[in-house]
Amino acid sequence: MTDRWLAIDTGTDLVSVAVGIPPGFESTTQLTGQRAHAAAIVTLVDRCLQPLGLRPADLGGVIVGDGPGGFTGLRIGWAAAKGIAQERSLPLVAIPSLLAAASGASAIVGAVPVAVCLDALRGDVFGAMYLVRSDRVETLLVPMVGKPAELMTRAPVRPRIVVADASPLMAFAESWSGAPPLPPAALRPAAVSLLALKPMEGAGRWLDDLSTAEPEYGRQAEAQARWESRHGRPLPDPSRASG
Repeated sequence: MTDRWLAIDTGTDLVSVAVGIPPGFESTTQLTGQRAHAAAIVTLVDRCLQPLGLRPADLGGVIVGDGPGGFTGLRIGWAAAKGIAQERSLPLVAIPSLLAAASGASAIVGAVPVAVCLDALRGDVFGAMYLVRSDRVETLLVPMVGKPAELMTRAPVRPRIVVADASPLMAFAESWSGAPPLPPAALRPAAVSLLALKPMEGAGRWLDDLSTAEPEYGRQAEAQARWESRHGRPLPDPSRASG
């Protein structure tokens, strides 16, 4: 076992994997397209480990992007991270994917309030605001799902820069911060940011029970929302069914 950690982020269309000794990285790769997540995640992990002569058993731990984000992408990333961690009894740390984006922006603009505003479909956004310092993270607005105007209303300060990923959000982001927004593709890979954030105070959560650990989806899946709307009650949880 080494001091190298594996980082996986699949919260957006830009899936990334990185390996290194936090806060640094030695190998990284990424791929665009959520539909490719399931088929590619194992390949991406191998692509990062092999140049370093490493196997999963050589890792010191795993970091996974905590969302909020797309259900399918998050589940695939978490399944891979939990599988590697459980099989080899490695520690697993979850760090918000939105914080990874803010950290990438902070690496460009410095320690200023950074808002993240990513398309969540249904007219909503995944939003949050952070101040990323050299040794700690201040969460100014916890990750949420809502309308762009709601994100702006709930934010305690005006951001200096906004990370935005969809054309309709670009004008909103620039009017809010007064600066051209940064698209996620202009930032370092999110998995690299996860490694950089791992030693920082206030960045993530250590997962003790991997059997029950789940990402922060931010809202219900579309299928669950339709079922509950149609039936007028919460979707039953099969794990709580009486025998």
